[in-house]
Amino acid sequence: MSSLTAAFVSDPVELRSNATEDDLQVVIRAAYRQVLGNAHLMESQRLTSAESLLRNGDITVREFVRQVAKSDLYQSQFFNTNSAYRFIELNCKHLLGRAPLEQKEISEHVQICNGQGYEAEIDSYIDSDEYTQNFGENIVPYPRSIRSQTGIKNVGFNRMLSLLGGAATSDSSNQAQLIATVASNLPQKIKLSSVGTSGASSTTGKRFRITAAKSGGAKVRVSNISYEVSYAQMSKQIKNIQKMGGKILSITEVG
Repeated sequence: MSSLTAAFVSDPVELRSNATEDDLQVVIRAAYRQVLGNAHLMESQRLTSAESLLRNGDITVREFVRQVAKSDLYQSQFFNTNSAYRFIELNCKHLLGRAPLEQKEISEHVQICNGQGYEAEIDSYIDSDEYTQNFGENIVPYPRSIRSQTGIKNVGFNRMLSLLGGAATSDSSNQAQLIATVASNLPQKIKLSSVGTSGASSTTGKRFRITAAKSGGAKVRVSNISYEVSYAQMSKQIKNIQKMGGKILSITEVG
């Protein structure tokens, strides 16, 4: 195993039937760390009622994860201050242990969030077959796409490492990390930080050229068109292109 991934790979944390209080605390800490994106958690922010339910066997780890993801703390940190793209990136990372697979997946989650609301969006991950197959009822979600697993594309490895950022990194950045690569199905450059920064600051001041195939109707030859945008404008421009029926061909840095 490379040193690049060693910091993120450990045995999955599972709550077993004969767990001691120390075992329970390991599970609770792992769940907070995973779902809250390595954020520092103050004692007053802990979900003590949910912890008690887990301790008493009234809920499973899956339900504890759900309560953390539906908490006011999660909502304030990852929903209220982020774009829909960034929110969905983080939900995939925190709840499924992987990066978004494709633009279609992001679009589906945007529709759930807009049409059915915040709680339905969270439920769509935790109630999914994918969650059940990988974590079941009592395994804490973990960064599984940096391991070799069936059903995860190779490109997911680099994307997940970019979302992880580094062993000391939290998910406080509100900049979407994968807009360009997911929308255009391009490879993701790995950006890891050893000092706890998100890596987004080196990107936000740059400009990018988006090349798209412009749909001209059945009788009109498809033509290509380019747009030069800042990083902040990229998400909106990609959405506009897709709304008009265009297809992203490439996204390149121009300075």
